[in-house]
Amino acid sequence: MESWNYFNYFTEIEEYFWKKRGAHLLVSPLDWALMEAWHQAGVPLEAVLKGIDRAFESYARSRRGAGKPLKSLAYCTDAVLETTEEAKESSAGRGAPSKAAPETFSREELRRYLDRNMAAVRKAADGAGEDRPEFAGRLREIAESLGGCQALVDSPALLDLEDFERRLTVLDDKLHALLLSTASGDLMLRLKRETDGQLAAYRRKMRAEQISLVEKQYIQKRLLEEFGLPRFSLFYLS
Repeated sequence: MESWNYFNYFTEIEEYFWKKRGAHLLVSPLDWALMEAWHQAGVPLEAVLKGIDRAFESYARSRRGAGKPLKSLAYCTDAVLETTEEAKESSAGRGAPSKAAPETFSREELRRYLDRNMAAVRKAADGAGEDRPEFAGRLREIAESLGGCQALVDSPALLDLEDFERRLTVLDDKLHALLLSTASGDLMLRLKRETDGQLAAYRRKMRAEQISLVEKQYIQKRLLEEFGLPRFSLFYLS
């Protein structure tokens, strides 16, 4: 796990799931929300991949697995939770592994990423116009904070990517809180209904805390889409 690239979490899971399914298909919004929930909960990549293996083995042995591909990562939830608990037990008493990450991305990649996100936030602020001045002002503040991250990228010192990611995650959280306070009741009701519909088939396979995390991530993703705004985390750089 020391050699695991911190920023490949989503990609590794997505590609591994594709490989197990035998089909290179787009991962659903629900699956992305689930991966984000696992990441926020600190589930190790190794435990996720092992859980996917276990879920596919169980699914293949079941009657419903006869000739039908496993459709969603949500079917792997129980197995991932099991392998996570096993990983915690096996690592008890060990020292914490180093999380220092090398400069995975070039400075130019990071500059372009920040510029692209700042442009998107400013565009949304301009679109809010005079109708929602407070919302527009808060968006511009977030864009300025992203601009402040440029100084870290332009510094000749070694860039601590994990600390840089923390800064971006704080801005992600600020943006999400702003969208929650801005979204109309009708929009939130529509997104809640949409979320319930997406999760309906999987609720029995997921624990309450897992469902809560997935619901939060799914609604966050959909709010960003509704307002035309990006995520800032480096997980979305590519």
